[in-house]
Amino acid sequence: MIIERLLPVLLVCLQALNQYELVCLQDQPHQITTTMDMAGTLLAVAVALVFFFQALTWTRMAKSKRLPPGPKGLPIIGNLLMIGKNPHHDFQRLAQKYGPIMHLRFGLMPVIVVSSPEAAELFLKTHDLVFASRPPHDCSKHISYNQQNLVFSPYGPYWRNMRKMCTLELLSNHKINSFRSMRMEELHGCVQYIRDVAATAGVVNLSSMVSSFSTEISCRMIIGKKYDRGDFSEKGFEVMIREAMQIAATFNLADYIPQIRALDLQGLTKRMKIIAKDFDDFFEKIINEHVRSKDENRVKDFVDVMLGFMGTEETNEYRVERDTIKAIILDMLAGSMDTSAVAIDWTLTELIRHPQVMKKVQKELENVVGMERMVKESDLEKLEYLDMAVKESFRLHPVGPLLTPHAAREDCTVDGFHIPKNSRIFINAWAIGRDERVWTNAERFYPERFIGSDIDLRGCNFELIPFGAGRRGCPGMQLGLAVVRLVVAQLVHCFNWKLPNDMLGSELDMSEDFGLVCPRANHLLAIPTWRLKD
Repeated sequence: MIIERLLPVLLVCLQALNQYELVCLQDQPHQITTTMDMAGTLLAVAVALVFFFQALTWTRMAKSKRLPPGPKGLPIIGNLLMIGKNPHHDFQRLAQKYGPIMHLRFGLMPVIVVSSPEAAELFLKTHDLVFASRPPHDCSKHISYNQQNLVFSPYGPYWRNMRKMCTLELLSNHKINSFRSMRMEELHGCVQYIRDVAATAGVVNLSSMVSSFSTEISCRMIIGKKYDRGDFSEKGFEVMIREAMQIAATFNLADYIPQIRALDLQGLTKRMKIIAKDFDDFFEKIINEHVRSKDENRVKDFVDVMLGFMGTEETNEYRVERDTIKAIILDMLAGSMDTSAVAIDWTLTELIRHPQVMKKVQKELENVVGMERMVKESDLEKLEYLDMAVKESFRLHPVGPLLTPHAAREDCTVDGFHIPKNSRIFINAWAIGRDERVWTNAERFYPERFIGSDIDLRGCNFELIPFGAGRRGCPGMQLGLAVVRLVVAQLVHCFNWKLPNDMLGSELDMSEDFGLVCPRANHLLAIPTWRLKD
């Protein structure tokens, strides 16, 4: 495209002028004003040309192809200024005007936003193969070893093999069940910690406690030991994971106008490189510890499994290399730590805000489990109302409100609209879960809406897709659901909960902190009271 050719020329010219300006500063300071005038003129002419050719290109495409409806954007930056700190809210607002399949332009890239169950089914099922890839992603290139992770890998043989390895070798029911006793051990410790804090301080920081618990079980399953603050940088592992997730979801100009990547206008590349170095040092240490380990009796963790494929004949199938292992470790840690913790946090928030729902969950637990013991994983399949409450929480608070972006592998026609090759596809799961056409009183937390309903959240019913659907659906869904249901059931069964300072549920701050994962903006504080018979 002409635009793509103009921008690099502009950057080269500006760099040349910058060098010339430095020379003038040293030798002929009086020429600075002239140089700056030249730079301003060149910039104005180049920008005007870019504006003209971009407008011409978009006009030609709009006339020749029927793109989905959408708001007009500015030259170069497109619709980026329409998107604020909560893009899923902004997308929902725009979709109410332009429809469930909406066309935007971010920089030089076409963006399609999908906001209804019917539209989601077209993209994630009917045309699943066309939209099964991921767009180029600057953050993942820096932090996940040039997109070697499972989440952001482009569709192709490498991704298929990695998904097969993760599904069969790391996330199978057998592997998940092998860590069942460890999960119960950590959960019992968590319950005791809450009892101890409640006896002294009274108020428990549930968000922090749940995050620590999720970190502990994830680290034990994946790297074989509890996370030690001394193993990581001074910021701490949980903080760095969360920062990486937020940067990954940031609308990075370099992803949408690649020609300006070298300028790092938002300072994101610098932050990515720092995070990448910290993660790489940590993962190198973990891998070296596993390679040196001589303990044959311990339960093999995920790192052991992946190392087992290095240097064997299976390597040709899975193509496991050292960087591959590090990318998958990061994927597994980020995918299991923050996602489970956020889902638990939002579910407990809604239960505490709605005491009548909490009482119904507790009544079911009394009937199924009794008041003499804690909940076991084997109890979960009998807890139908708990399952409805968790589903309702996922409906209102999907962990990843926009899922992970998809990319069009080729031109495609969807519902009569032209979807250009390389378009970024955002599935607004948050908006779908609040669609008034589908859900009665959509903003209300009401688990009873699922009584007699066959709507599930495993990717078959597009009214509720917190884990995605199709080829790129979350492979860790089974493990995630087990952890969320178990922790919520245990904490609700063992304790009664109320908000501090006699706060009403309606007064609780429900604001979000947007990222690939969308946690509460402020921690949930609550007062527990022990309810089991000792």
